[in-house]
Amino acid sequence: MSYELALCLVTLFVLAGIGTPIGYAIIVASLVYLGLAGLDLALAGEKIIQGLFGSFVLLAVPLFIVAANIMNAGTISDRLLGFCVAVVGRFRGGLGHVNVVASLIFSGMSGSAVADAAGIGKIIIEMMTKGGRFPRGYAAAITAASATIGPIIPPSIPMVLYALVSNTSIGALFLAGIVPGLLMGVVLMAMNTYISHKRGFAMEDPVPMRELPRKTANAFPALLMPVILLYGIYGGVTTPTEAAAVAALYALLLAGLFYRALSLEALYRIFVESARSSAAVGVVIGGALILNFIVVSENIPAMVADALVGINMHPIVFLLLINLLVLLLGCVLDATTIILVIVPLFIPACRELGIDLVHFGVLVVVNSMIGLITPPYGILLFVINAVTGIPLREIIGEIWAFLAVLVVALLILLLNPGLVLWLPRAFGY
Repeated sequence: MSYELALCLVTLFVLAGIGTPIGYAIIVASLVYLGLAGLDLALAGEKIIQGLFGSFVLLAVPLFIVAANIMNAGTISDRLLGFCVAVVGRFRGGLGHVNVVASLIFSGMSGSAVADAAGIGKIIIEMMTKGGRFPRGYAAAITAASATIGPIIPPSIPMVLYALVSNTSIGALFLAGIVPGLLMGVVLMAMNTYISHKRGFAMEDPVPMRELPRKTANAFPALLMPVILLYGIYGGVTTPTEAAAVAALYALLLAGLFYRALSLEALYRIFVESARSSAAVGVVIGGALILNFIVVSENIPAMVADALVGINMHPIVFLLLINLLVLLLGCVLDATTIILVIVPLFIPACRELGIDLVHFGVLVVVNSMIGLITPPYGILLFVINAVTGIPLREIIGEIWAFLAVLVVALLILLLNPGLVLWLPRAFGY
C-alpha cells in the first residue's frame, strides 16, 4: 500500500469516526490522496461529472425516490393497508403479517427501505400498538425487518447502483430479486407466527369475506404499479430508467387526480424532500466515483484477483467470506457506500472464480439490507426511533429474532444460486 493511499484511508476513517457524513468523508479523503500523489485536484470534479453524466441509469434513483414519497403522502398507503388487513389480518399475530405483506407490496413501488419504514411503517406501528395489541418494541422491530424487503423486490435503488459498478443487466437483477424478497417475507411471517403463539398476542376481528372485493377494488389502482413497472421493463416497452419515470408519473396521477389526496403544497414538500434525499445519495455516489478511480489507479482489484488465482478456494467459501465481511461492514456503513466502494473490489475475483455476477449482486444487496437493522448502527432502527419516538433499547431488544431468520434466508440464497437465477434465466437473461 502506498503512503498516499494509507493517508487517504486514515483520513476517511477519522472523518467518519467523528460523525462527518460519509459522502463528504470520502470526497475529502480522495482529495488528500490526489494532493499527495501530485495529481490535479480538478480531477475529482472531472471523475464525478464523467460518472454522473455518463450513466443514464442513475436517473432512476431520484425518480424512484419521488414515486415513493408521493405514495407515502397520499392515501395510497392507507388503502394498501386496508387490503392487507382484509387478507392476512385474521390470523394469529395478524397485524404482524399485515406489516410484512404491506412491505412486500410497497416494495414494488418504492425501491427504498427507508421510504418503506418512514412511510407505511409509521402507520402500521400505530395500528399494532393501539390498545396494547403488541409491545412497542416488537411492532417497531418487525417493521424495521420487513422494510429490508423494499430494495430486494423490484424496483430497487441499490440494485441500480450495483448495476452501475458491475455492468450487470438491471432487468436481470430486478427479476433475480423477486424470489429472494418473497423468501424474506416468508421467514419473517413464520417467525411472527411463532412469537405470536408463544406470547399469546391477541387476534384481530376478521374482516368479513364479503368485504374483501371492496377492499381489493379500493387498493387495485395502487396494486397495479408493480405490474406496470415489470411489464414496461420486461415487455420491452421501457428501459429501467424510463420505467422509473413512468412510476413517478403514475404515482402522481394516482394520488393527485384519481384519489384526490395530494395538494399543491404537499406536492412541493414532496419535491423538496425528494431533492434532499437524491442529493444525499448523489454526494455518496460522487465520492465513490473518485475513490473507485483511486482504487483502480492503485491496481487493487487486479491484486485481489491475482491473489485468488493461486488459492484453491471454492466459490461457496469465497461467497461466505465476502458476505461475512459485508455483514460486519453493514453494522457501521450504509448500503450505498458498501455497494459503490467495497463491492467493486471483489467483482474481478468473482469473474475469476466463475461466480454469476447477478447472484453475487443479489446476495450483496440482501446482506446490505440486513445491515440496516444490525445494531449498533442499523439505520432503519434510527429511522423508526425518529418517526415514532420508541426507545432504541426496546427496538434492539426485539430485533434479534428477525435478524436471525433473515441471515438464515441469506444462507439459503447463497447455497442455492438457482433460487436467485431461476427467473432471469426463464426470461432469457
